[in-house]
Amino acid sequence: MYNWSIDEKRFRKEHPEKYKIWRLEQLINFGLGDEKLDLKELKKYWNVLDIDKTARKYLEFLLWPTHQIRS
Repeated sequence: MYNWSIDEKRFRKEHPEKYKIWRLEQLINFGLGDEKLDLKELKKYWNVLDIDKTARKYLEFLLWPTHQIRS
C-alpha cells in the first residue's frame, strides 16, 4: 500500500498501534486491493476505527451475526 501523505515506515516505527488503526481504516475506507483484513486486529480496534457508516454496519453484520436486529 502506498500513501502519498504519510511516511509509513516512520509512522509504523514511531507509533505502531496508531499505525495499525490507521492502516485498517485506510483498507476499509479506500479499498483492500489484493490484501485481506486481519480479523483479530479488526475486532481488537473495532471501537476506535473511524470508518464509513455503511461499511461499519456491513462488517459488524459479518463479524457478529448474532447481534442482528430482531423484529
